[in-house]
Amino acid sequence: MTNKTKRIELLDELRGFAIAAMVVHHTFYDIGFVLGLDWGYRVFDGLCVLQPFFWSIFIIVSGICSRLSRNTLRRGAIVLAAGLAVTLVTAVIMPKIGLDGAEIYFGILSCLGSCMILTGLLMPLIKKLDFRIGMAVSALLFAATYGISAGSVLFGLVKLPEQWYTTNYLMPLGIFSDTFQSADYFALIPWFFMFLFGAFLGKLAKDEKFPEPMYKRHSKFFAFVGRNSLWFYLAHQPVIYALLYAAAGIIVLIYK
Repeated sequence: MTNKTKRIELLDELRGFAIAAMVVHHTFYDIGFVLGLDWGYRVFDGLCVLQPFFWSIFIIVSGICSRLSRNTLRRGAIVLAAGLAVTLVTAVIMPKIGLDGAEIYFGILSCLGSCMILTGLLMPLIKKLDFRIGMAVSALLFAATYGISAGSVLFGLVKLPEQWYTTNYLMPLGIFSDTFQSADYFALIPWFFMFLFGAFLGKLAKDEKFPEPMYKRHSKFFAFVGRNSLWFYLAHQPVIYALLYAAAGIIVLIYK
């Protein structure tokens, strides 16, 4: 945020809430993956219905903050690099030590980093457009392209060529084959439009025209998590793995 901008505490708290929800969600998957307990997978799958909700919060808040950032391009490059590091660890290093099935290709960090870079490049145009029109168009484009991974756009009215879905080269855009698997995946289409929605909404944040309660802190915990969201994302899986493996070891010792 720029030095002249009054901090919007609720944005930190919303981002912290989204990260906390993600950690809980991923914990159930890890229970199935690490401990081999099928109920972990079942709970994880059941909670997937809520995933678009809390990630929409996270992405919109990130879009708003892109309007407040001193250097959106630099922030985007850092987040994208972190996303590539996650892919390196999960898709290259972990399989070498026998941990298969947790590969992440174009996860949330890669998506957000790309969105930040694209938004930074488009910011001169974004600032010229009426933010209300920009929000409306962004929301419409998000809804119209939400089904791209299923092979259609415009609310299912337009079917995309089947040959596009025989390769994974277009995976960052939401187009991939049946062979593609990723433990965490957010394609630029449609999520870039959700990010743009936040960037246009950020005009109100930039002008300090949000409702006054948004500038007050309501939860120290969520505010702290939100301010350090990148580090929480990078650390949460190693920490969960370590705790679950430790728990498994203790159980083995008890019942040995």
